[in-house]
Amino acid sequence: MTHICRALAASLFAILVAVGCAPLPAVAPDCPPCVATQKTPEVRFAPVSFASIPGWPTASLAQGLAAFAGSCARLAPASALRRVCEAARGVPENDEPAARRFAEENFKAWAVSAPDGMNQGLITGYYEPVLAGSRTRSERFRYPVYGAPDDLIGVELESVVPELKGMRLRGRLQGNRLVPYWTRADIEAGRVHPPVLAWVADPVELFFLQIQGSGLIALDSGGRLRLAYADQNGHPYRSLGRTLIQRGELTLEQSSMQGIQSWAAANPSKLREALDANPSYVFFRETPAGDNSGSERGPIGTLGVPLTAAYSLAIDARLIPLGAPVFLSTTQPLSKTPLERLMAAQDTGGAIRGAVRADLYWGSGPEAGTLAGRMRQPGRLWVLWPKNDGEPRP
Repeated sequence: MTHICRALAASLFAILVAVGCAPLPAVAPDCPPCVATQKTPEVRFAPVSFASIPGWPTASLAQGLAAFAGSCARLAPASALRRVCEAARGVPENDEPAARRFAEENFKAWAVSAPDGMNQGLITGYYEPVLAGSRTRSERFRYPVYGAPDDLIGVELESVVPELKGMRLRGRLQGNRLVPYWTRADIEAGRVHPPVLAWVADPVELFFLQIQGSGLIALDSGGRLRLAYADQNGHPYRSLGRTLIQRGELTLEQSSMQGIQSWAAANPSKLREALDANPSYVFFRETPAGDNSGSERGPIGTLGVPLTAAYSLAIDARLIPLGAPVFLSTTQPLSKTPLERLMAAQDTGGAIRGAVRADLYWGSGPEAGTLAGRMRQPGRLWVLWPKNDGEPRP
């Protein structure tokens, strides 16, 4: 292993220049390349009264508190947040007055803003796709869903450059050199042969499965296969919608998930080239059998607990404490109707970068996909942190 370690160190700078670096695994690994000199952005927390939070007096709290209570086992032992979480388990389910009393007696509210004072940011949505598929290849199911290949190497950059904490480099060995891993086009052309977990019918649905980072395969033999994010090839993500807009294939208004699917159906000869314009490729892992029982449990988020539809939130864990309750004030997708509720910060995503930035998990299936695809609203965030424990700490 000594010669491999030397090869990794010697190749580090070259591969950084070639492909940049990517964040640690996330449910939705949609991320630009990073720069070796990148510094972690800051966040400001300001204590506020609950009465000053828009919508707090009438907002739903019980389901969000219940989602938070599901996080206890993954929170730091003996921490104040863990102690409050354990106590939250005793709040009666769906009892809004009890949930409100518990929240106001046990937490202090902190308004989130960027260092420049900006307290409003972008709130998007994501979901768990459900694809028709099979364990075996057939004329209908001929697009492979890949697991992580054996030759994909990950390097934790913090071990080389402490300032790059939270960043990982991906590559492969070529002789005694670490070189960039294969691109999407290379993988689709068969330059590498990762393990196949399942086969699906639609390459566009598979592409969106990779963007979401997890999903379900409804098997033709019966039952469901739940897939979770395993790894990524290290190349920067490039938006398919943006590619099609730049090529004059779609307008900005047409570049939703539904619009892209319609374009793909009408332009099958152009599809592969358009997909390959995104060099990033996501690999999956099959979750334990206990998660494939057909229950309504959601996919496992970054925190390591099942996500709750409409009450789990993906945040930038460098800035917002993963596992904490977060009050969200935004609007419904493509609407000015208020969406104000208590959420649980249980997930992350490569595209979720910044203090006031979040991704709302809408659930599984087509209806959730429609909501997620349309969700691009302005919003604000408040972190609820245990009283007498200082300000929130990521």
